[in-house]
Amino acid sequence: MRSTSAEAGVPTRRLITASLVGSIGDGIYVPLTMLFVHSLTGLSLTSIGAGLTIAGLCALAFMPVVGIAVDRFGGRRVLIGVLALRALGFAAYPFAGSYPAFLAIALAVAVGMWASSPSQQALIGDIARGAERDRLLAWDRSLRNAGMGCGSLVAAGMLALNGAAGFVAAAEVLASLFAVAAVLVVRIPNVRGRVEPPEKAEGYRQVLADRPYLLITAANFLIAFGYTTQAMALPVFLTRDVAMPDALAGAVFAVNTALVAALGVPAARLTLRGRRTRAAALGAVVFALSFAAFAVLPRLVSGSHAIVAVLAVAVLYTAGELLHSPPSQSLSVQAAPDHLRGRYLSVYQLSWSVCRTIAPMLLGFLLDAGQWHLWTVLALMVLTGAAILLCAERSLPAHAVTA
Repeated sequence: MRSTSAEAGVPTRRLITASLVGSIGDGIYVPLTMLFVHSLTGLSLTSIGAGLTIAGLCALAFMPVVGIAVDRFGGRRVLIGVLALRALGFAAYPFAGSYPAFLAIALAVAVGMWASSPSQQALIGDIARGAERDRLLAWDRSLRNAGMGCGSLVAAGMLALNGAAGFVAAAEVLASLFAVAAVLVVRIPNVRGRVEPPEKAEGYRQVLADRPYLLITAANFLIAFGYTTQAMALPVFLTRDVAMPDALAGAVFAVNTALVAALGVPAARLTLRGRRTRAAALGAVVFALSFAAFAVLPRLVSGSHAIVAVLAVAVLYTAGELLHSPPSQSLSVQAAPDHLRGRYLSVYQLSWSVCRTIAPMLLGFLLDAGQWHLWTVLALMVLTGAAILLCAERSLPAHAVTA
């Protein structure tokens, strides 16, 4: 049953606050991952890298279980468990005295990280409907970007501490942040109505038979590489091929984070007025234009002009993100049936998780291939994703395509 605005106000505020707190934790952990684990465990960077990759791949195998749990117990309960798991994982990192212990903790943290998105989006689906759901997703996305930015600043401050003290403090802060987020979600009233369990013939069989949903998942997998490029490949390209200082290369990330946090909600209001598939496809096209601009930067600009040009292209790239992200995320939630939302969103989350798992290898190969190879391949990938979205539009439910 749809809740009134007054009834939905309390769970909405607590959910977005929990999301903000958790995203601050992500902002601290993601930039420091290798250094963080190396300082706390004393393991070599090679063994840490291999362990994190193994943990990430193993965590993918848990995603179908997460979907089943969400459909059975609701997004709220699963999200509480996921946040608690992350809190326990970070609290345990300073005590990882052996490689097996490190792998176990890394697996727990990875499962918590991958499972956070589908369980939280399922909870949003329980709390709100229609345009109200779109607005909540937009606020969540905007505040998460703001939290990531704040967390990155906190991470920089912790690096200033001497020795391992900063990383021990980081582990304590991370455990506390995710524990606080879990408590906030615990305080959200259980707004999930009674949902009939899926028939034996349904479950993941229905998800895998839903061709339109698989198409938007495949499209998101291709376009997701545009997002991962900013953190993984763009800094290398800017410092190596455009000859920008390291500090200024980091400013590109700061500009993107600030713009997405500030303009995320207004952009969502504009993009969600029309068809979600077409708005998301337009965002992918703008991504492709920004990639083409990055490809020609080394040949066209140098010196002080390069800084201005890079920031201009970064703004164009951010415009693509602002156009693509709100409608694509809303599309994934709105197109999922209520009684199988957990399974659907877990499958959709795989498009992000698999991308982030294989992106380092693919992007590294393309960077070594030459200055323009990376951007050409990425442009073709996101344009293919845009074409798939447009093809899927006709067969998607009407309520999923338009608000």
